[in-house]
Amino acid sequence: MGGLREVAAPLVVPGPTGVATRTSLKGLTGQDEKVLRLVGGLLGSLASRDLKARCVAGLDHHTDQWAQRKRVLTQDSSSRWAGSITKATHDQWALARRGQLAHIQNLQAGIDVIARRLSLPVGAKGSKGAPGGYRSRQEWFAKSRRLHLLEDQLERERADREAGRVRVVRGGRKLLRNRHNLEAARLTATQWRQRWEARRWFLQADGESGKGCGNETIRVTADGEVSIKLPAPLAGLANRPHGRYVLACRVRFRHRGREWVDRVSANRAVAYRIHYDVGRGRWYLTASWQTPPVETVPLEAARAGGLVGVDMNADHLAAWRLDAHGNPVGNPRRFDYDLTGSAPHRDAQVRHALIRLLHWAGRHHLAIAIEDLDFRAETTREKHGRRKRFRKLISGMPVSKLRAHLVSMAAELGITIVAVDPAYTSRWGAQHWQKPLTCKTRKTTRHDAAAVAIGRRALGCPIRRRTQPPLHDQSDRAGHRSVQAASGIPGREGTRPRTPGPRTRSAGAGYGAKAGDQCAHNRSGHTAEHESWQQDSLPLSP
Repeated sequence: MGGLREVAAPLVVPGPTGVATRTSLKGLTGQDEKVLRLVGGLLGSLASRDLKARCVAGLDHHTDQWAQRKRVLTQDSSSRWAGSITKATHDQWALARRGQLAHIQNLQAGIDVIARRLSLPVGAKGSKGAPGGYRSRQEWFAKSRRLHLLEDQLERERADREAGRVRVVRGGRKLLRNRHNLEAARLTATQWRQRWEARRWFLQADGESGKGCGNETIRVTADGEVSIKLPAPLAGLANRPHGRYVLACRVRFRHRGREWVDRVSANRAVAYRIHYDVGRGRWYLTASWQTPPVETVPLEAARAGGLVGVDMNADHLAAWRLDAHGNPVGNPRRFDYDLTGSAPHRDAQVRHALIRLLHWAGRHHLAIAIEDLDFRAETTREKHGRRKRFRKLISGMPVSKLRAHLVSMAAELGITIVAVDPAYTSRWGAQHWQKPLTCKTRKTTRHDAAAVAIGRRALGCPIRRRTQPPLHDQSDRAGHRSVQAASGIPGREGTRPRTPGPRTRSAGAGYGAKAGDQCAHNRSGHTAEHESWQQDSLPLSP
């Protein structure tokens, strides 16, 4: 047990602080699309220029430089457009910094694994959780060369981070690389150019409380009228006073529509983003706003009536109800999803599985316990070597997306989410719960047993079960069950005292002709009395 890592305590996951909803812009005229393309292209060029200035400033950036950047952009657009651009570029730079740190950590993890395996003899077997030596001298030599490459790359990344240098591509690095291999991307040069330009457009504005409809730049009224404040160079295209352009279409948000109308009517801040989907040939409008923090219930209150333990897998969610004492109730449930196909299809599959899980937990008025998974260090090829299928399996699991969707959807339904440490849940669940929960009418899988282990950890119960009584009778003839007694209990190695009551179905203390005879249960009269009694295989207490 000394090699086990410390398990973190479970915690109640806080709810989301913002929401977003999207609708399509239907019925746009040719002039509307022309104006949207011109505005997006102009503001996109300004955003690219501002991002370059932000990257050049690096760690020396301060509020005066931010104000100077905003003044420069205001000359070619407006003060509100400039504020949205500078905020978006700063957020993009900060995101690149976080990605740079994660990349450095992954490089360091790969270097540590390779260095350890190179230090072992060729062909040495590994242990649990740690790979052994490399299989051949040829592989050892190839990995030694890779070690030097990773060390050089790590040195460059650390130097860039200390200097505040980041590498950002407006439009996406993946799409940029597709330009050099259009055949593999199944795109023509014209199609790629359309996608590239659409990705680099900038048509988003931050909300302002107290202004008309919550946004002065992109304004959407309660009845669905969309108007845009044109930048100064394009003010001649306005069809309304004060340099505004009103689109010919009307919009309506189906999801969160009533909440959006209430905010717009009260002139509360709402941010908007307009983007163009080249593949579908459609324009979309996304509205987002901040929400007050959801008050989370105490952990003790979430545990009061039991909860639902959920184990996330590559193709399904395994769930099992547990009572307040950690005992499984009823049968396990399985919520399948298919992660093949396009990204929207995968996202819809995850949402469908989650809403079924939430509705099931909501009918029983129970909280949900789920693992706080992080596979960033597990997907590296240095740790799992040639196990490509396993690396592909864990890389394809939508951990972050499922967690984000679950938290936001549960907050809407008023369901509490409890996050637990994922350490040893699958291993201990299969070891202690898979066989006892298997019967003639139910076959318990490892994932179902892991769901029980997750739920028990969220309830504060130990995952490992108490040992069962001796098979032939309930006496101490087969040995004391010392696993049930803590190390500090006096007399734990001795025989159990005679406890009257319903556990042994014996008479009360001082009653009966043979009340003081401790060997009375070995006689024939008492043997028949105890033959039909059998202890339940599940624990009666945590």
